[in-house]
Order: sequence, then C-alpha cells, then structure tokens
Amino acid sequence: MRFVEALRHAILYKGSNEFSKPELIGTIVLKLRLMDYNEAKILIEEAIKRGIIEQKGEKLIIREDFLKEEETREDVFGEMVDYIAKKLGWSHLEVLEDLEKFSERYGDLDKKIIAYLYGLDKGIDMSKFKDKLEV
Repeated sequence: MRFVEALRHAILYKGSNEFSKPELIGTIVLKLRLMDYNEAKILIEEAIKRGIIEQKGEKLIIREDFLKEEETREDVFGEMVDYIAKKLGWSHLEVLEDLEKFSERYGDLDKKIIAYLYGLDKGIDMSKFKDKLEV
C-alpha cells in the first residue's frame, strides 16, 4: 500500500530514517511525488500514532522494524480500502478520511476489523475478507 511504500521510498531517497516533519513531507510530496500534502500529513500523523514513526523533539525517526511488520498488515488493509473505494465510487483518500471518523466509535480496535465493519456499515459485501481478519 502507499503508506508503507511512501515511507520506504523516503528512507531510500535520503539514505537515512531520520527526518524533520517538513523534510519528510517535502520528500514525499515534492521530491518523490507519491501523494499530495494533505495525504502526506495524514500519513505521518497515522504513522506516529501506530509507532512506525517515533518523534524525538523535532526529529521524526522511521522505525524500519515496525515498517516491515506494517507492510504485511497494510496489504490486507490496503486491499480492503481499495475494495471499499471501488464499491462506493470514492477516492482512496475519501475512504481513509471517512474511515478515520468511523473508527472513533471503536477506540483501539485493529484497523482491519474497523475497515471490515465500515464496509458492512456502508452495505458492502465484505465476506471475501472475513478469513483474513485476526480476531
């Protein structure tokens, strides 16, 4: 998914996993052209929440070990978001933004389960993902 890919490409581009926030956004948006400013901002905030990016003062450190773990999780989550976006006729970003609002009801529940429930809530048949969920 674009989330992990963007962070991995930023590390490869700079040759380091340490960035300032403006530098990381600039790398993802302007240098690599992987997403727009708002998407990059959301990506960084989400990565900090998940512990993929550690914030030490003004420095952001991308934790590559967590990035690898997230990569496998992102595959299923990304597939679910893509599926939901296609079914609703929405953009990937629109689904992620609405999913963020929807997730506030469920607290710290796994994002794949939240995406599954979100799809069901929108009237989408999510049965193809049922076996991919870790409950």
